Parts: sequence; structure tokens; C-alpha cells
Amino acid sequence: MMMKKFTFFPLLTLGLTAMAPNMASAADRRTEQNEARAQMMAGKVKSIRSIENRILPRMSGSEYIGPEFDPNAQVYRLKFIRDGRVIFVDVDGRTGSILRESR
Repeated sequence: MMMKKFTFFPLLTLGLTAMAPNMASAADRRTEQNEARAQMMAGKVKSIRSIENRILPRMSGSEYIGPEFDPNAQVYRLKFIRDGRVIFVDVDGRTGSILRESR
């Protein structure tokens, strides 16, 4: 019985250590989402849904990964994958216009 306890503990520790980076990034995403929502509610930026409705049809043939929001620049970054390559589309949150697209 003692052997099982000792072998389980290192596995549990390894699992918690492996989860730590994901937990931090999830908290960062929540903060980012909260800031985007606050700016949208204040009328400073467009909603992510309106941005996605404008950009996603332009990216046919790509898999949409998701958005990021930079509250300081008020820019949404939409991430896509096409043919194994990551594509970033940066969109002005105030106007909805595309600022740049990496291919």
C-alpha cells in the first residue's frame, strides 16, 4: 500500500505543475475578455461578434482559432490556421477596419 501512495504523489505533483501555465493563461484571457467587454459597454470599441461577423467570411478555407484583445491599442487579433500556417488578422476595435494581416 505504501508504494502506491508514493508513486501517486509524484504523478499528482507533475500534473499540477503541467497545469499551472494553462491556469495563468486562462486568467489572462478572462482579464482580456473583461477589458474588451468594459470598453465595448463604454462605446469605445465594437463587440467581438461584430468584428468576427465582418472578418470570418473573408477567411474561408481557414480554421478560426479565436481572438485576443489589446486594451491599450484597442485592437483585436483574430487567429486562423490555413495549410498548417498561422494567420493573424489585426482589426481596429473602434472602426472594425483591418490594420494588418500576416500570411
